[in-house]
Amino acid sequence: MSEPDASTASAVERGTPTTARRALARGEPSPAEAPRAELGDFAARVLDVVEAIPPGRVMSYGDIAEYLGEGGPRQVGRVMALWGGGVAWWRVIHNDGSLLDGHERAALARYREEGTPMRRNGHGAPGRVDMRRARWDGRT
Repeated sequence: MSEPDASTASAVERGTPTTARRALARGEPSPAEAPRAELGDFAARVLDVVEAIPPGRVMSYGDIAEYLGEGGPRQVGRVMALWGGGVAWWRVIHNDGSLLDGHERAALARYREEGTPMRRNGHGAPGRVDMRRARWDGRT
């Protein structure tokens, strides 16, 4: 088995979702790099929607399923866990705006870069994405 290269290491440090991060750490190609034809129609459509979400905006897992008219939040979450490392994964979040478990720092850094509206927690630090202001409906 080969050692991960510098790009693999930086992908791991950037907070790539867990399944893809494990594959990268093992020196395997990321599932996100698989040709879309191998993903299946639903997975490819989920990733297409994620790629279309503008910087500073988000959709929940359920929003994406509703937009596609297929699947549900869990199915979208599964697609993101397996293949989401190659797209703007931080723009797909829980319906309540909470940060993704295990990826809080990486996601928060992206939200800051993109100017994503945030709600403060009781200590004055960003705690959740402000879904009322940040939610993207797929049209605007």
